Amino acid sequence: MTRFTRLIAAVALAGSLGACGYNQGDRALSGAGIGALGGAGVAAVTGGSPLAGAAIGGLGGAAVGALTSPRDVNMGRPAWR
Repeated sequence: MTRFTRLIAAVALAGSLGACGYNQGDRALSGAGIGALGGAGVAAVTGGSPLAGAAIGGLGGAAVGALTSPRDVNMGRPAWR
């Protein structure tokens, strides 16, 4: 399995959690997970540091998730609840 195939699989898996949650904290948590996966994947493919990519992506994803309104994006109850 190539790096690109792994990246596509990780993004598809993370997409299943996209913007989950009723409240701001749930959306921030799921956004952080998706951002961390995406950031690490992009960094790994482009030759950067996956840890730095995960940190930057996680922070960005958490911010976007926290700023998302539940009436704009609501995919139901999160898996952890």
